[in-house]
Amino acid sequence: SGSSDPYCVVKVDNEVVARTATVWKSLNPFWGEEYTLRLSRGFRSLAIYVLDEDTIGQDDIIGKVSLSRQQISAEPRGIDSWLSLAPVHPDEEVQGEIHLELRVPKQGHPRVLRCHLIEARDLAPRDPSGTSDPFARVSCCGHTLETTVIKKTRFPHWDEVLEFELVEGEPGEAVLSVEVWDWDIVGKNDFLGRVEFPLDTICTTPTKGWFQLLPFPSTTDTLGGQLGALRLAVRLVEDRVLPPHYYQPLIQLLTEPILCPGQPPAGTALAILEEVTSGESRQDVATKLVKIFLGQGLVVPLLDYLTTRELARTTDPNTLFRSNSLASKSMEQFMKVVGLPYLHEVLKPVVNRIFEEKKYVELDPGKMDLSRSRRVRGDGWGGHSGKRISFKGSLSEAQVRESSLELLKGYLGDIVDAIVGSVEKCPLLMRVAFKQLRRRVEERFPSAQHEEAQYFSISGFLFLRFFAPAVLTPKLFSLREQHADPRTGRTLLLLAK
Repeated sequence: SGSSDPYCVVKVDNEVVARTATVWKSLNPFWGEEYTLRLSRGFRSLAIYVLDEDTIGQDDIIGKVSLSRQQISAEPRGIDSWLSLAPVHPDEEVQGEIHLELRVPKQGHPRVLRCHLIEARDLAPRDPSGTSDPFARVSCCGHTLETTVIKKTRFPHWDEVLEFELVEGEPGEAVLSVEVWDWDIVGKNDFLGRVEFPLDTICTTPTKGWFQLLPFPSTTDTLGGQLGALRLAVRLVEDRVLPPHYYQPLIQLLTEPILCPGQPPAGTALAILEEVTSGESRQDVATKLVKIFLGQGLVVPLLDYLTTRELARTTDPNTLFRSNSLASKSMEQFMKVVGLPYLHEVLKPVVNRIFEEKKYVELDPGKMDLSRSRRVRGDGWGGHSGKRISFKGSLSEAQVRESSLELLKGYLGDIVDAIVGSVEKCPLLMRVAFKQLRRRVEERFPSAQHEEAQYFSISGFLFLRFFAPAVLTPKLFSLREQHADPRTGRTLLLLAK
């Protein structure tokens, strides 16, 4: 069809840790997905693979982006850029470690290099069964020896010693190479990884331990961006979490203006925090504040404190809470933390129906597809026979607009009815916070001409920052496991608007 169905797989040290949704029929997919990964101290690399999902056969690998720990650590503020996709070659896709002991005894003539191959672990699966048939091949000074093949395992245990006679004048620049292969009865053996050691190092110091298997050095060009590029934002943060009592002075400082409201408001820690946070860090600060104050049972007073300060600075009620201030971001995070189960209960039935029905909806004349066939799901009476009816000729613009309006009104009516009828299901904390907000706005703008401001302030949060974004991108609110296809995505966009 000239397009792909792309998705991404995230690997840390060759272990899959995340998978994005599939974006159907697109060469310019947008995911907008964010993952927080807890990493071990010794992690080495992060790789993102872009694949094309196929309903028949294996998914095709389009390309990958690899970042070493050093590359990520070198950018304290994080990497945020377009990175060209590199081709993926099977011989470079290796994983796992090998356990070796290498030594050259001091006595004896001629000198002998003893290579004890103990075991390997977490090797790449190369057979359809999800395992491999691994053996090790050791090369030194022009000679090659192999271990036995261990069948159907990714964790082979050889416990074999291979010996190489060293010629006088060695080692010089010589190296010992250990390669691991998957034995195949038909066709070529598959490469599983390798590791090399300078011979002079082994002669002076015995070497023993687990060693990471590495790919063959790449001999291919990176195709210079021909595979496309991936926009990534990656940041490595090292958090040291101390026992709770270490944080008590900080918590006291933050909660002081709420527990002791008599002090000058401009000099409090919260006020200073509000002044110094920039736009990009405000989301992080708001998230952490909401969690801290939820833990202290003070989240509603926190929101009241922040919104009251913003109200004091606002002269025009029409601009109230429209900026991404600390108050707005804190209220947004509060709704996500406290209200996500409620959001699911209200929206999920309607959102699921929109995804399942896949109706064609379009109001923009410039985007209408008038020469299309209508798909009828079922037999018209609630069945599911999946019939398809084609209409000869083109539909008129008015017909498409009329049917689209009817569909949108139907969906929107169901969404609004679900929200209006959900008062008793709305979390108590949210209701208390909005009640307090309404009272503060009424106090700030008491005149009759601004009577609606108290309701607009609530709907600005509840609809613009809670329900509408969830309708627009259900995947980001865990309402669906996959992103919408283009047709359903257009319906959701028009509904959110």
